[in-house]
Amino acid sequence: MDIETTSLKGVLIVTPRRFVDERGFFSEVWNKSDAQKAGLTYEFVQDSQSISAQAGTIRGLHFQAPPHAQDKLVRCGQGALLDVAVDIRKSSATFGQSICVELSAENGQQLFVPKGFLHGFVTLKPNTEMLYKCTDFYAPASDGAVHFASDGLGIDWGIDPSKATVSDKDANAIDFAQFESPFE
Repeated sequence: MDIETTSLKGVLIVTPRRFVDERGFFSEVWNKSDAQKAGLTYEFVQDSQSISAQAGTIRGLHFQAPPHAQDKLVRCGQGALLDVAVDIRKSSATFGQSICVELSAENGQQLFVPKGFLHGFVTLKPNTEMLYKCTDFYAPASDGAVHFASDGLGIDWGIDPSKATVSDKDANAIDFAQFESPFE
């Protein structure tokens, strides 16, 4: 497992080893023992999956507030997507800054997004599958969203956000300028 730091403290790119032969490949995408040796001591309690039928689907920017905040390890099982994490820790020197990483079935990379970050993605191919490992259970009362096209964030989604396929929740999310983060 290769772990790469990013410009946002705590956000990591995790690339599991792949064993390739004429049949395809085998990859151990999560190994608690290996992860602990690398300093990742998280206990995942829920796995989730989404499939987006159309390229250009944006999901996010989402978070779960304390006491049910979640650390997430996300990966693309099929297709390709641009994954986005935005720092919303009020005391952080990188508050409001984002990072974008392309995750695909082909590159096998995963993104670790800790508590205190917004998370979202845009699909780059039809029928893209996103897989999530989370450290807390989904809690509807703690669920929140910030509008993906907020001016103050300046995220380059690689598409015209006005033409994206989005849920009503995401289309009606609060603008980042009005957002009061629950994370210190």
